[in-house]
Amino acid sequence: MPQFGDLVILASPRGKRHIYRLDPHQDIHTQDGVLRAADIVAAEFGTEVRTAKNVPFRLEQPQLYDLVMGIKRQTQIMYPKDMGLICFKLGVGNGRTILEAGSGSGGFTIALSWFSGPNGHVHTFEAREEFHKLARRNLEWAGVGQNVTLHHRDISSGFGIDDPEVLNGQKGDALFLDVRTPWEYLGHARAALKPGAPIAFLLPTVEQVSELIHALELEPFEETEVCEILVRPWKVVPGRLRPNDRMAAHTAFLVFTRIQERSADWDALIPLGTRERKQEAARQARLAEARGEECDYEV
Repeated sequence: MPQFGDLVILASPRGKRHIYRLDPHQDIHTQDGVLRAADIVAAEFGTEVRTAKNVPFRLEQPQLYDLVMGIKRQTQIMYPKDMGLICFKLGVGNGRTILEAGSGSGGFTIALSWFSGPNGHVHTFEAREEFHKLARRNLEWAGVGQNVTLHHRDISSGFGIDDPEVLNGQKGDALFLDVRTPWEYLGHARAALKPGAPIAFLLPTVEQVSELIHALELEPFEETEVCEILVRPWKVVPGRLRPNDRMAAHTAFLVFTRIQERSADWDALIPLGTRERKQEAARQARLAEARGEECDYEV
């Protein structure tokens, strides 16, 4: 049952859904009449409460999806469909230290806090003061963030690995890097992470992804992946089940990689077909060009 101070969802027969924080001194006014706060705390989740006009409202408990989608935003939205895979690929969980830059409006920070548990910790970095403050307010509104440290810091000077007021020598287990030019921060990322740590990036354009992949080739990163997640809802009508006419298609590209040294012995043992040899020759040519050398790799 809800308590005063809790967040609740009230869904109307009109299809409207709103999140409210229950206040013992404030009833909730709707287009269909007033909902008394005392009546709401006397009801159970999953039941209906009625307004003064006898209109029923469904009482629901907000889930992580509702909290993330319900925050106040001043930055580009990040969708739960992308958040889920990122959390899985980074291994977000109890006892893990996760780094995030930048915080933005704090939507993904809420998810990281939720999944990190009581013994995990999240360090989130944001250069812009207004976003830093907004992320803090959104974490407090959602009722999470006890395992989050928010840093108002520009990571162009590093993640503060040796700063006693920032990371204080504690390297992260994984990193989510959501900045416009992530290739400029790869050195700082390596310095702030444990060996073998995974990194995830979120980028909106193909040009950014291409620039990032090229930069990853020049440093010890391996197992690089690029993907996008498309979600197509279906109309829930028994006997006439079909896809909806609209869908949440491309929102951003997700790039995943891992800090990993690469040896010549490893490369020599990789089985390569004709296509793979051509791809490797092109990679070697890019590396030679970046070093200002001639490529002597033979296909």
